[in-house]
Amino acid sequence: MITFFLSIALGLCFLMLFALYRALFGPTVLDRLIGVNAIGSKTVVLLLLIGFLYGRVDMFVDIALAYAFLNFVAVLTASRYFHKRKGLYEESFMD
Repeated sequence: MITFFLSIALGLCFLMLFALYRALFGPTVLDRLIGVNAIGSKTVVLLLLIGFLYGRVDMFVDIALAYAFLNFVAVLTASRYFHKRKGLYEESFMD
């Protein structure tokens, strides 16, 4: 069972690379926000898998819930900021 959880965790880390690429090189700010949100969501699942591996699911559930809440608030705040600034759908400045 440990090898199953470990292989799932490694697969998730591999999938996080695609979201990291989108967060770094997204053509618009919205793509970058979605990439950051995807990384945060996958990190929550990764924290739960680490909890299963260490046998301390109760502690890691609390950490994962706090991280999910912070991820949600951060992405919501950033999207609201860029929406007010009218820069959410424009081209990025790093191109």
